[in-house]
Amino acid sequence: MNQADTGTRAAVVGAGVVGMTAALALQQRGLSVTVLDPQGPGGGASSGNAGFLATELIDPLSTPAMLRKAPRLWLDPHGAVALPLRYVPRLLPWLARFISAARSTQVTQGRQALATLNGAAVAAWRRCLIDIGAEEELVASGYLLIWESGKGRAEARRHMEHLQRWGHEVEWLEAEQIRAREPGLSGRLSHGLYFPGAHQVRDPLVLVRRLAQAFEARGGEIRRARVERLVPAPDGVTLKTAEGNLAFGQVVVAAGAWSHHLARGVGLDVPLETERGYHLTLPRRGQALRQPVGSAERRCVMTPMSCGLRVVGFTELGGLSLAPIKRRYASLRRHTGRLLADATGLDASTEWMGFRPTLPDSLPVIDTHPDYPRIHFAFGHQHLGLTQAAITAELVTALVSGTTPALELAPYRVTRFQRPMGQTQVARQPTA
Repeated sequence: MNQADTGTRAAVVGAGVVGMTAALALQQRGLSVTVLDPQGPGGGASSGNAGFLATELIDPLSTPAMLRKAPRLWLDPHGAVALPLRYVPRLLPWLARFISAARSTQVTQGRQALATLNGAAVAAWRRCLIDIGAEEELVASGYLLIWESGKGRAEARRHMEHLQRWGHEVEWLEAEQIRAREPGLSGRLSHGLYFPGAHQVRDPLVLVRRLAQAFEARGGEIRRARVERLVPAPDGVTLKTAEGNLAFGQVVVAAGAWSHHLARGVGLDVPLETERGYHLTLPRRGQALRQPVGSAERRCVMTPMSCGLRVVGFTELGGLSLAPIKRRYASLRRHTGRLLADATGLDASTEWMGFRPTLPDSLPVIDTHPDYPRIHFAFGHQHLGLTQAAITAELVTALVSGTTPALELAPYRVTRFQRPMGQTQVARQPTA
């Protein structure tokens, strides 16, 4: 491999929303970029998310309060937490780490790290979309979080005050105020919170495809290929694929729920687990709501999109190989029917299940390999891949180019769970 041939060539493994934003950001730095993904742009979880920039989600998934609620949510047949019994034995080591992450000091650090990324998210998306002439894909929509029962008033007040302390603009709404703002909801309402500064995208799949089109129009290459292994060398990295070996000067691993397999091949043990997310899309009901609506009790989100009304829910820890569990879709239909004033069109919905990459502390990995400074990582964003994609792209591009990232990246380091397997830590070297 010749440095002159590979020095300005970079590969991004993964064509989801994180991978495509990273590819565009690397192009802006003057690199020749190739994206590799077996499905093509937006073929995974990026196409099936709620389409909502959830910047208010600053609490890690593992907290003492959530651990107290988890058994009830799991036992509820329509609850938001699902652990397929056949997968539980494989899940136990990850669950132990997840429970350990609920320690107060770790929750505090995780909340600060999530708030930092989320606080930079919307501005980064604006920069990305303005650059490619697609700013209309980001919509200043606002967001409603609703409670159907008055029993949740104290919880809602605490949540509002908590987010206000972190600088979020939040308004309290009573039932009549909710109905005035969102007539598409049913009458079974008690109270809610409104986030006037919230944003959504018009359609996440269209968004990723527009990113890909702009990337290719600027000379980028997208290959449908599965990367099986990374082989580092002093002057670059070789990607082993079924179609042959490809040499690059720099590589960014943004392969979502598959990223830890590639990390393991270069000596890093990353405890990534797969949250299987489910959605319904009601193609004829795209005008059913005026803005995204979340149900605090049902733990689902409904977002009006150009492709229809998208209903997203469930945290199902079930790995990559199990088939979708059909009753999850029935639960989403049930929730939608109870929440909408007009519940017609539920039978005409399309069904989808995809994989969210989640680490025990709910933080992504945004880092450079400690031993191989030409291998970089951008994965593990759990429910916040769409939200954090553009800012992650800017941060990992700074690592690739050897410049100082705009944010402190220590909370997102790849080695934060344990030392590399069979490798000796060495000082990082400047990248080309």
